[in-house]
Amino acid sequence: MRRHVLILGGTGEARRLAGMLAGGSGPRVTSSLAGRVARPRLPAGEVRVGGFGGPEGLARWLREQRVDALIDATHPFADTITRHAARAAADAHVPLLVVRRPGWVAGPGDDWRPAASLDAAARLLPSLGGRVLLTTGRTGLAAFAGLTGPWFLIRTVDPPDPPLPPRHRLLLARGPFTLDGERELLREHRVDVLVTKDSGGDATAAKLTAARLAGLPVVLVRRPEPPAGVPLVTGEDEALEWLRERFG
Repeated sequence: MRRHVLILGGTGEARRLAGMLAGGSGPRVTSSLAGRVARPRLPAGEVRVGGFGGPEGLARWLREQRVDALIDATHPFADTITRHAARAAADAHVPLLVVRRPGWVAGPGDDWRPAASLDAAARLLPSLGGRVLLTTGRTGLAAFAGLTGPWFLIRTVDPPDPPLPPRHRLLLARGPFTLDGERELLREHRVDVLVTKDSGGDATAAKLTAARLAGLPVVLVRRPEPPAGVPLVTGEDEALEWLRERFG
């Protein structure tokens, strides 16, 4: 009987891992997408879209579908599903691996201001600038809705959830973004501070270089810690090796 791997996905790492595993004589691969992106990039293999109904629902799905390994390769800030995956894997006695790309590392000339949360990032803004490029995603923007002074350029893939800051312009765009494009964006909109999450990876890293070259401060929201005791790797190659150790 073929082994069954469930990948909690939506990231490039998840798509690449599904592509490595799907097809041929390898395991059955199911990728689960949250359904929050209107036109997601679909991975190879089977795909399901939508939630499971909390950790209990996920544990039930793992048992019913006879899942042999669970890989959480969601976004580094998808803290809720990561905690649910840890509980569900323990309840269903399914081995769990977390895949998280490394966070960004500041270099010479970077002016990064760490923030523990979106609320903390919002509190830093009044002293840093009045024209903000905000790239923290479509959810959680209520943290900035009470700021009436700054003007925000809000860039998201899909329309964001309200409430939003009263003075803003919405830009819908999907990475990867180029350095030239990011530098022009900062110039065109006279941005004087960037707010983003420490998502890591190359697809959206150009904005950090653009901010450094322009001498702009960056408010960087720190990522949540993964659940204690769960093995963690930084890429799909290590995840593949973890599966080989278990499946032989």
